[in-house]
Amino acid sequence: MKRTYLAAATIILMAAGVSCSKSFLDTQPQAVITQSGLQSQKFVEGALIGAYGLMNGNVSGTWGNYSNAASQWLFGEVGADNAHKGSEYTDQGFMNDIEGHQVTSVNDQLPSMWTNYYEGVMRCNSTLSLLDALQNGSSTEKFASDRATQIQAEARMLRAHYYFYLRRVFGPKIPYIDETMTTPEASKAANDSDIYPKIVADLVFANANLPQDYSKPLGDVGRCDKYAAEAYLGKVYLYGTNEGIDNKYAEALALFKDVISKKPDLTSMKFQDNFDVEKKNGPESIFTVQDVINPDGSGDNANVGDMLSGFYGSAPASCCGFYLASIDLVNAFKVDANGLPLLDGSYRNNPYTSDLLNPTASYKLDTTIAFDPRLDYTVGRRGVEYRDWGVNPGNQWLRDATTGSPFVNYKTMVDQADFGAYTQSGVPYVTAQNVNIIRLSDVYLMAAECAVETNDLSDALTWVNAVRKRAATLPSVLTGSGHPAADYNVKPYPSFPSQDYARNAVRFERRLELALEGQRFFDLVRWGIAKTTLESYHTFEKKYTAAASGSGVQSYSFDDSKDDYMPIPQQEIDRGGGVLKPNGYGH
Repeated sequence: MKRTYLAAATIILMAAGVSCSKSFLDTQPQAVITQSGLQSQKFVEGALIGAYGLMNGNVSGTWGNYSNAASQWLFGEVGADNAHKGSEYTDQGFMNDIEGHQVTSVNDQLPSMWTNYYEGVMRCNSTLSLLDALQNGSSTEKFASDRATQIQAEARMLRAHYYFYLRRVFGPKIPYIDETMTTPEASKAANDSDIYPKIVADLVFANANLPQDYSKPLGDVGRCDKYAAEAYLGKVYLYGTNEGIDNKYAEALALFKDVISKKPDLTSMKFQDNFDVEKKNGPESIFTVQDVINPDGSGDNANVGDMLSGFYGSAPASCCGFYLASIDLVNAFKVDANGLPLLDGSYRNNPYTSDLLNPTASYKLDTTIAFDPRLDYTVGRRGVEYRDWGVNPGNQWLRDATTGSPFVNYKTMVDQADFGAYTQSGVPYVTAQNVNIIRLSDVYLMAAECAVETNDLSDALTWVNAVRKRAATLPSVLTGSGHPAADYNVKPYPSFPSQDYARNAVRFERRLELALEGQRFFDLVRWGIAKTTLESYHTFEKKYTAAASGSGVQSYSFDDSKDDYMPIPQQEIDRGGGVLKPNGYGH
């Protein structure tokens, strides 16, 4: 069967720039592509690189890719209790509705998310279709069977990734299109069934057929490998189990255990290396978006989705002032005298708000507060050294703290010494900082979660404590006078006395360890606690910032039946001519 939809799509993607300048291949687009030219190893490999190219959330250009960022900061963090949109209320105004969960189908942040990730699906399908045509056609230039299977596995894992991102945002029932469909069939794909089994099938295939690494034969950093597939499949099993689709805790745990057993011990790795652009693709990286600055200094293959988190005013990387950590998140890093988190919520008592209530020269940093040291490798706060930029001066690096918070993002930025090699020329808030889709500590904590739910509290304790022991090795961050910026303290749990206690501890640890990495809202939804958590958060947070006080909304409330997912973009429903149906989410 001739897949006209896929052949045409592939010609378009190659003309648009399969030469995506990622870290492993540099395939130049062709001015003229003949039918016979489609059936070559070079073209198939180029199409596969094009499929990888959408992982950074950018089809073309740099601006406007915020909602489809690989980090998912807008939906995963601003939509949760970890972050505020920041900036000014009128700048990117539709983002306010995502923060306040008042989203409608005409929200202008939804179409780019939908379009980018379906473009990624299309490129995966095109790769698979071209591979099939080459291997089963008349060309003598065929792949060896092992490489052909690897290409199929890579493309299917990438397709699973794109569909998983779409499903997390838009819900279970979205159109499913694969490489077997013709153009007319693809145009009639309805959103009438859950695509979860299709995602699982692709990841099962990838897990069975990807090599342990690509040191042979390709030597490429950043490609999908077996451990990435294992971790991703375990993660998808975890989501499906939480949703009641099936019970795969045991299967997910086995996958996570295998990844853990094949990787170096987490405690031997440095937490801060995950956010050091010169140390990216380190041993903790499991599945990572490869972001690079192009040889000409442009940044369309960089981390364009996180660019709005550039600071403001006199900051070295001054742009936009978005993506500010919440008061609640910062206070969640408080610890008790034993170096343990305040799981009972008492971290909100006498909250630390930096200089929000006293933004004058008389403000003095309180260095006596007992904080987990991961705080100052997650956010920047006034009076504390920030990377190699100097001491954070507070409002001079902020756009409007009253519509966000006084806490800027640490993980998305790079050291000033690295601007020349790792930021877009003249635009240092567009960086080559990789985005970890899954890193090893995430695997440890997902394994701990599975262990809790199967009532194996001993293993759960071991994995959580490994994460905490690693955190305890973080160097103190200093004030301008050279003193530690807090009474840093983090210790392992002595025990998990009950399943409920362990469950709370694991969930709290995920918040601390993975803060501002795009996981939080999706975790709250799959755990079934989004409503209670977010309503409690807004009641607390609105005392300090207008962003949480229901700007434009009389009172905040979260409706599980409408707010767990985003509505399908209205423009896609209109274009579908009746094929796509509203999914019932949004307002």
